[in-house]
This record gives sequence, C-alpha cells and structure tokens, in this order.
Amino acid sequence: MDAVRVALLREVLAGTEWLGATRRFAGVLRGSVVSHGGGLLLVGTPEYEPWHLAAHLVDEAAWSGTPELAPTLVRHEARPSDPAHLAVGLGRLAAARRGETLLVVSPAGPGAPLLERVHDARRAGATVLALGPDGGDLMAMAHESLAVPDGPDLGLDTVQHLVSAAAGENALATPRARRRFRDRLSRLTDQLTAPPPARW
Repeated sequence: MDAVRVALLREVLAGTEWLGATRRFAGVLRGSVVSHGGGLLLVGTPEYEPWHLAAHLVDEAAWSGTPELAPTLVRHEARPSDPAHLAVGLGRLAAARRGETLLVVSPAGPGAPLLERVHDARRAGATVLALGPDGGDLMAMAHESLAVPDGPDLGLDTVQHLVSAAAGENALATPRARRRFRDRLSRLTDQLTAPPPARW
C-alpha cells in the first residue's frame, strides 16, 4: 500500500477511533525504540509471519531518518541457510533484554510456546507491544496493545499499514529529528556565510 492509498484510507476513517488509536500505538512503538535504542524485534505466529509490516517499517525507518524503526524479523521456521535478514529464529526472543522492544503480531491468539517466550522477554526487561484480536493472554501481557477487529472493512493488514505509516510520520516530529534538522541547517548556513577560501 503506497502513501496515496494510506492517505485515502485515512480520509475514509476520519471521524472514527481508528486514526487516533493507530497513531497512539505508533507513537508508543516509535518512542520505545528511539528512547531505548535497543532495537525492534518483530514476531508473528507459526501461521502468520508479518513480512509485510517488516518491509513497511524498514521503508519508514529509511524515509524518516529513524533507523531504530527497522525491525529484526524473528521467524518460527528460520533456517541457517536463509538469507541473514530471514535467518533469525525464536532463540532471539530468549536473548531479548531491557531496552529492546518486541512487537508481536497475531491474527488469532498465539499458542502457549510463543506466549512463554514473550513472557520471558518481558521478564528480562523488553518492552512488549501487541497487535491482534481483543482479549486473550497476549493483550494482557503487553505493555501496549492495539486490538484489531476481525472483519472485511478493517483487518490486521490495514491496521499494520496505518501503524507503520504513522510511526514514520511521527518520527519526523521527535526532538531528536528536529535537532538533526537544525544541525544540518546550521552547517549549511555556516558554509553559505563563510568567507571564500584563500586562493592557492
């Protein structure tokens, strides 16, 4: 989904709770990865791997100048022969520590093995965020969650687009981003107002 379609979707959803809800969730996501700087782990269920969200977050990280938004996709069936960005297995969740953020995306409640790993990561100090159906152990365990309705109008894929777009947009407004912009502007001003170099 490109920026034009996201803008149209936002127009359609104007006046509903969804724009505010996805922006709040994206703000927590962005704030968590930027303030802690420990990285973003993204995991789904054995039946649903959030490849699409991972790709959008990588794009938003590049466009917004916030590399912390680029996630590490943790896969249930990762193999050592996979390319490096696809070879991270569930063992990575056991290594999650304070300062890292774990985003769990689940179209249905995750099974007990994944819940145990998420619980262990939380106990180790990782911030846990969840996108999925309302209720259940995952949503109760998460520091921040966004319940997604199961319906044809607004499903998990659509909400992921809204969250990733809002995470990148909001990153442009962070104090750190403003500081980087001011630093670049200051350097440019210095270069433009400096006296010409001496002739050689």
